[in-house]
Amino acid sequence: MDKVCASAEQAVADIPDGATLAVGGFGLSGIPAVLVQALYEQGASGLEVVSNNCGVDGRGLGVLLGAGRIARVTGSYVGENKEFARQYLAGELEVELVPQGTLAERLRAGGAGIPGFYTPAGVGTQVADGGLPWRYAADGTVAVASPPKEIRDFAGRRHVLEYGITTDFALVRAWRGDRHGNLVFRRAAANFNPLAAMAGRVTVAEVEELVEPGELAPDEVHLPGVFVQRVVELTAAQATDKQIERLSISTYSTRGTVRP
Repeated sequence: MDKVCASAEQAVADIPDGATLAVGGFGLSGIPAVLVQALYEQGASGLEVVSNNCGVDGRGLGVLLGAGRIARVTGSYVGENKEFARQYLAGELEVELVPQGTLAERLRAGGAGIPGFYTPAGVGTQVADGGLPWRYAADGTVAVASPPKEIRDFAGRRHVLEYGITTDFALVRAWRGDRHGNLVFRRAAANFNPLAAMAGRVTVAEVEELVEPGELAPDEVHLPGVFVQRVVELTAAQATDKQIERLSISTYSTRGTVRP
């Protein structure tokens, strides 16, 4: 039952080239940065990643992307990552863009053993009708486009069929976790982490604080250990190394008006 690995390097050592990978986080919030860095050093390439976005240049999944280790991304937006945009538009990277709520539900469904579901999100757009560019050619034309999806009416409203997502591995970050893999996520880091963890056949969790079994009250647990196969305890420096994707500062006068 003790799922703790000696190191992040040991935890990701068996991830092969071409593996599918669900990765938690949103922007730079709650990203498993230590595990991603360990995977970069391990050298796996040709990875197919499912994540809300792909980090930023030089941080998070942006580290793997910048090294040319990612072949395909299923996500919701390109975000602040210029290299992500460049590779996509240059035809070096295949990208399946999915509405954010749909992506969350596809991960949850896959983890729950639900093969597919119907949703109104995307009906009447290329999400349902097909034609979204998945991969560009070098001359800027569309080399691979998304296929049309099944549409059905429920109570007079059109819905599109979406499929659940499962992956070979999942990398997530939690605030607290025990040796049995039970996890607690804190604030915004509870974004895609529980869903990504559910979708992975082998889920690896880096935890900021490792506790003994029984220290987490059952009502505290956000993700039960049945979904987690490996746990990595972070050092104090790793746990506090959290960067901000975009910082905006405003100055307020004594009268409460905003000054740029």
